[in-house]
Amino acid sequence: MELECYPTAERPPEIVPGRPQRAWMDSFHDRHAYRCLPLSMANTTGWEILNPIAFTAEWNGGLMQEDIKLTPDRPNPDFHNLVKSHFSHGVMTFHAGYLFRTSPGWSMMAQGPPNHVKDGIQPLAGLVETEWLPFPFTMNWIFTRPGKVRFEKGEPFCFITLVQDRVLDDVQPVIRSMASNPELREQYGLWEKHRSAFNKKIFQADPEAVKTAWQRFYFKGEFPEDSAEPPKEHVNKRRLKAPRFGR
Repeated sequence: MELECYPTAERPPEIVPGRPQRAWMDSFHDRHAYRCLPLSMANTTGWEILNPIAFTAEWNGGLMQEDIKLTPDRPNPDFHNLVKSHFSHGVMTFHAGYLFRTSPGWSMMAQGPPNHVKDGIQPLAGLVETEWLPFPFTMNWIFTRPGKVRFEKGEPFCFITLVQDRVLDDVQPVIRSMASNPELREQYGLWEKHRSAFNKKIFQADPEAVKTAWQRFYFKGEFPEDSAEPPKEHVNKRRLKAPRFGR
């Protein structure tokens, strides 16, 4: 399967596989935040579109287009085509620089980079039917308060991933008592017992628990006490393919 990326700009932004690193995760002692596998997997389950021009955006709180001021660090002829104040109401708009086409049945989710935190501004997410759409979409961010924000060169301004969204219509959520699934109830009980005992030892500064630092059941795709067969397709690292040039 291919994700077709057709440039709509003379110098389109760079697209790279999602990177696991986050500044706020790096700041934890021993980079403890990276032990949360769901966070790291979310960071890498898609591709980043990188900002090619460092700039400052400022919103004065007004509702008009002119109430957002965009200032590149240095003059650049591509800047006015990259980012604009288009929708008003404190919304800033990036042009991704590509028209994307996906295989039948697949759509594209365009959003902010997962777990990439920016103070004062929030990315907006959009689901796009890229299997047929003959024109590009925009990536939008909304200010959460008046003030200035920075977008550095090389910082991701859009994160794209693919979803089979049509099949979601056939999914029926069902709420069941865990007692109706004895095997799952037993596995949950074992996990809860091990989790509680481990946290108690950590609180008491037990040397062995402190040395272990964290439980690895989910990260390694294992069950406590070998209570069930481990999953056959557990994934704890994802590195997607970088774009290549095609004909």
